[in-house]
Amino acid sequence: MEKDEKRGRARAQLVCAVALVALGSGLLIAGFVVSPIGEIHGSVLVSFGEILTFAGAVFGIDYRYKVS
Repeated sequence: MEKDEKRGRARAQLVCAVALVALGSGLLIAGFVVSPIGEIHGSVLVSFGEILTFAGAVFGIDYRYKVS
């Protein structure tokens, strides 16, 4: 039972990492493409995108070492 629990946690971590990288990459692209219609400055979108991309990469690296 413990092995299945570890696999479930690792899978959840992998899904979270992929989602963070995808969302961060999308925000990075949006920061360069979308004109500033609202109050949020483009640099804020780029910074937040970089943070999410970094967090996703850290999760992904941790997942890789846990599974290997």
